[in-house]
Amino acid sequence: MANYGSQPSLQLNGKSRTSLNIAENSSTKAQQPSPAQLKIPQKDLVVFFRQLSVILQSGIPLAQGLTLIAENMTNKKLAFCVARIASRLSAGEELSFSLKQYPKVFKPIMIGLIEAGEAGGILETVLDRIATLMEEQAKLRGQIIGALVYPVIVFVLATSVSLGLLIFIVPRFDEMFRGMGSELPGLTAFMLSLSKIVTSPIFLIGAPITIFVGLLLFRGFYSSKEGQLTVDSLIFKIPLFGDLIQRTEMANLCDTLSTLVNSGIPVVDGLERCINASSNERVRISIRRGILLVQQGQELNESLGQSKVFPKLVISMIRIGEETGQLSFMLEKLSLFYKREVEATVSALTKAMEPAIIGVVAVIVGTIVISLYLPMFSIITKIGT
Repeated sequence: MANYGSQPSLQLNGKSRTSLNIAENSSTKAQQPSPAQLKIPQKDLVVFFRQLSVILQSGIPLAQGLTLIAENMTNKKLAFCVARIASRLSAGEELSFSLKQYPKVFKPIMIGLIEAGEAGGILETVLDRIATLMEEQAKLRGQIIGALVYPVIVFVLATSVSLGLLIFIVPRFDEMFRGMGSELPGLTAFMLSLSKIVTSPIFLIGAPITIFVGLLLFRGFYSSKEGQLTVDSLIFKIPLFGDLIQRTEMANLCDTLSTLVNSGIPVVDGLERCINASSNERVRISIRRGILLVQQGQELNESLGQSKVFPKLVISMIRIGEETGQLSFMLEKLSLFYKREVEATVSALTKAMEPAIIGVVAVIVGTIVISLYLPMFSIITKIGT
């Protein structure tokens, strides 16, 4: 079992130094924000937890291991943070208490798992679980972002092509059509009118201002509890993407709760920490209601089942887990199932979006081109008759 005791002085790389001195040296290389404001990239935290788990499994005392990790870090802000934590451990603090000083770096779920690991003497195992959990959540988040990027690309590309044609190409045809003196087809007249609107000073000034004001209004609306609940509820109703986001939320919830329960944390405490792990306000409200009902004596599956957010599969599997005493096992299987569902859905959407992008751009360009050549077809027809 790894030694979690304090180590006031260390002998590393042939030099004697204290953890506090390392922190002071690190601070000269990078200006450090206050502990409450410090933010660290998730990939660096994953590496940190992996390294710390391995070091503890090797039998190195915790404070000494933290100092060793800090000395070899490329991220100077995190190195400074870890060195300060090591110095606090040398003074007799527990790891979980020291990590609480950096709330934006170490989330409540991490603190809860580490507290359980300290109490059960399985800190090295818990640290490895934290790293795995962070990796899985980052993977899911990356898949969702990847799926949502394609519609954005379609919109930006379609808008750029349309504006380019309306601003630079259509006005040239407008001058030519005026010289003809003939009546224009409806589609052509519409395109010429649209081109005049797009190239007008009012549009050039008003469009960016309208977009900016719209974003500010949306941000203000979403910052309120009612607005966030409304938007997050509507997200689940978006065709294709609503189901994908719901599956992602279920995968994260089941994975997080399974990790917490496996570490010996009670279900209610685990659910409370899952609230902060969710990015959807409707899911968070449903979890809070579930916690109240569980505290009143109801089963977990009944408490969560009263909400329309959780799929029937989740409720059924939780009920089986509670009846058989295998709740963490069922949650783990649910998490694995939804991760595979998300991966398959993202793959299918990506393949479907590739021809969709080509199709949308082709329709836009084709419509504009046809509208410009329709008057020519009419003239040729008149000449032929």
